[in-house]
Amino acid sequence: MHKKCQKRVEIGRRQFLRGSGLAAAGAAAAAMAPAGRAEAKGMTARGDYPSNRLANIKDLKVDEPMDIAYPDDDSPGVLLKLGKRVDGGAGPDGDIVAYSVMCPHKGYELEYNAEDKTLNCPGHYSRFDCEKEGQQIFGHANQSLPMFSLRIDEKGDIYAEGVDELIYGRFENIRS
Repeated sequence: MHKKCQKRVEIGRRQFLRGSGLAAAGAAAAAMAPAGRAEAKGMTARGDYPSNRLANIKDLKVDEPMDIAYPDDDSPGVLLKLGKRVDGGAGPDGDIVAYSVMCPHKGYELEYNAEDKTLNCPGHYSRFDCEKEGQQIFGHANQSLPMFSLRIDEKGDIYAEGVDELIYGRFENIRS
């Protein structure tokens, strides 16, 4: 190898090792730093969501959507019993899910199609799969539907306790 090339390789190695050492030191410092604002207040990284009772399992019928609002009255949603276990599903059968019904593209209110278990936008035709955690399957939207985190107590009451995506038209999901 030419001497000039060898020198450049050696300088490159030293800079790489020096940079790696600084990165490792930074990672160690971050791990030892005090908890962030959210963690210090006992919140999750996704926000301090209210726990709202939505319904009881007995109120639900397979493929008959129930209108709900979460995390506040300005956020329409839907509670669904799909009739088969799905990822993210709650309840004894793992088939209860809840989503925002505001299309993430332009905020049109979505409509449920029981045949293929999708929520569909009448504005620009985006479609979302309710059996796959609200995943977008067609259209202009650029994210999946916000899915509500559900908890079901021993009496069968269904509570929403969080949202996994940003609800259309908001900079944050919780209003102060």
